[in-house]
Amino acid sequence: MRNHILTSAIALAAALSSPALARPMTEVDLATLNRVAAPAASPDGRWVAFQMTETAQGSYKRSTGLWLVDRNAKNAAPVRVADVPEKNESAPAFHPDGNLYFLSNASGKSQIWRVDPKVGGGAAQVTDTKADVSGFKISPDGTKLLAWGDIARECTEFGCDAQDKGELPGPGTGRHYKNDVGFVRHWDSWETPGTYSRPFVFNLDGGKATTPRAVDAGLTGDSPSKPFGGGEELAWGADSRTVFFTLRKADKDEPRSTNLDIYSWLVDSRMMPVNLTADNQATDTLPTPSPDGKWLAYAAMARPGYEADRQVLMLRNLASGETKKLTEAWDRSVGSIAWAPDGKALYVTAQDVLDHPVFRVNVNSGKVEKLKATTEQWEGNVNDVTPLPGGALLYSRNSVAVPTDLWTRDAKGKVTRLTDVNRAQLSDIDPVKVDRLKFAGANGETVWGQIVKPVNSAGKLPVAFLVHGGPQGSFGNSWSTRWNPRLFSAPGYAAVSIDFHGSTGYGQAFTDSINRDWGGKPLEDLQLGLAAAGKQDAAIDTANACALGGSYGGYMMNWIAGNWPDGFKCLVNHAGVFDLRAMAFETEETWFDEWDHGGPWWERTDAEKWNPVNHVTKWKTPMLVIHGEKDFRIPYSQSLAAFHALQRQGVEGELLVFPDENHWILKGQNSVQWYQTVFGWMGKHLKK
Repeated sequence: MRNHILTSAIALAAALSSPALARPMTEVDLATLNRVAAPAASPDGRWVAFQMTETAQGSYKRSTGLWLVDRNAKNAAPVRVADVPEKNESAPAFHPDGNLYFLSNASGKSQIWRVDPKVGGGAAQVTDTKADVSGFKISPDGTKLLAWGDIARECTEFGCDAQDKGELPGPGTGRHYKNDVGFVRHWDSWETPGTYSRPFVFNLDGGKATTPRAVDAGLTGDSPSKPFGGGEELAWGADSRTVFFTLRKADKDEPRSTNLDIYSWLVDSRMMPVNLTADNQATDTLPTPSPDGKWLAYAAMARPGYEADRQVLMLRNLASGETKKLTEAWDRSVGSIAWAPDGKALYVTAQDVLDHPVFRVNVNSGKVEKLKATTEQWEGNVNDVTPLPGGALLYSRNSVAVPTDLWTRDAKGKVTRLTDVNRAQLSDIDPVKVDRLKFAGANGETVWGQIVKPVNSAGKLPVAFLVHGGPQGSFGNSWSTRWNPRLFSAPGYAAVSIDFHGSTGYGQAFTDSINRDWGGKPLEDLQLGLAAAGKQDAAIDTANACALGGSYGGYMMNWIAGNWPDGFKCLVNHAGVFDLRAMAFETEETWFDEWDHGGPWWERTDAEKWNPVNHVTKWKTPMLVIHGEKDFRIPYSQSLAAFHALQRQGVEGELLVFPDENHWILKGQNSVQWYQTVFGWMGKHLKK
């Protein structure tokens, strides 16, 4: 699979010119579509490198490689670069000299390599460390590398033979944790005491990395933060001597804290890292230094313990230390930050109603302007925004209808598509129609949703009623490799989703409104939303519907079972909370549970009000229950309890458990099994 050459643009066009019968999208399509990520531009903006993951038909074996496209060439097709069969290459980054650096496991470990993309040929290994390299950044002058990986705290180099990792010796396999530890397990992994995600600086000498020095001297914690932090949490200063990094302090209070801080460290000085955000006990992240080195932009939350608080764009004068809230008056949460080359503006992304567009923020005034384009290919879900010379932008984009590809927007707003990596496969699949839904929800407030259905569908369509997780999230205009509305519509359903109270993209007050109200306004919105969808589209049969949800959406399936028992023909509950009391004591990141429900269990004023287990005797709707055994966010025992409740009361139910998955279903063959099981369940209970 990895050895073939990308079909040329001419050959591809010829193949697509042959007529073909369209067909419904399948779960195999979703699992095997190519996945584009991590675009990087050369210093002159001509070359764009990106990683693409391919999945083999049948075996579902995945491999990731690097591709390169020349922006100056007419109708240029991406070509492979630095490809080693049976190995993976990822995370491309251009050196100032034009060489392409990247991660590869070609040596048996994850290390940094480099190649001259204009010459091609074999790649050269840059690092050779005992620990795997998880990520890296090149200094602006090209003389240093900032790299990070999981390394024992006592290691002074990038990995060592340290034996003492905090575990007590003994003859058995038991893990032994003392009372002063924080996380015992996190997301899907048991913690190894004393090992953290740690950044190091290397010198670059002749294309080789030498002399590793720890950046986090005197600090104990993860940088980047776990489980989802990455390169966006670390940055080089313009002087190539200063490193900015986000660190999550590791101590016994960590499971209850959302306090991330941004530090600066002067490379090769004897000074300790300086905490730039010590006064804020909530999240500070996304450090982004200005091109002239005078300013540090970053995002900050205001309320400790709240992971879904609004992220305000901050601007710090690095000389004086003076900080101002640049977007305090803008009721949106900043998701990414990039400086314009002239330093006069910042480009940020943010959820906005059902889209995730890019905005330009004036550095002096704080004025926020949503960028426009000369085509419609600007809405949807925009990410990976990279300013290019001449005022252009490189970015990735997807929507509820199409997966991710790369685009550019010039200074005048003209949009150009750089990649179309799934063109052949998508051209053979039935298109979908996407409509937006707007109605008066709980408290008479405006609520939005979407209806996705096959084009040219006939007759009344059964409904796949999708409820998003989070709960502070959105089923917006974006592509998902897990919960995919386009795929849910493929068997002849109308996939309907509602951004209920608590969703993101509608202002912070709307997001906050779900606090201590999990079963209140959101359920009312879902009931009103389903009715509004049926009223807006007469082809939707709202009386012939199955509701499906994961995480909080799974909680809502348990809640619906007891509080809307006549609403649906069937339910699908993936990793849902069944008993809030057990959840409060079993989940790992307790800040989330305690913020949303009013503190630890014994301090809640009405702890049982929204607990699904209290309504279990009213259950009668058939329910499919799904969970991953490696899920530590919502332990799989919650789904075992729900399934047992179905069995014990004689309610029709099925249980699907994945021993090798966490809170999400990520592996190709498991995704196919997941959808096959879900579609089989829906087909059994819904009339076509």
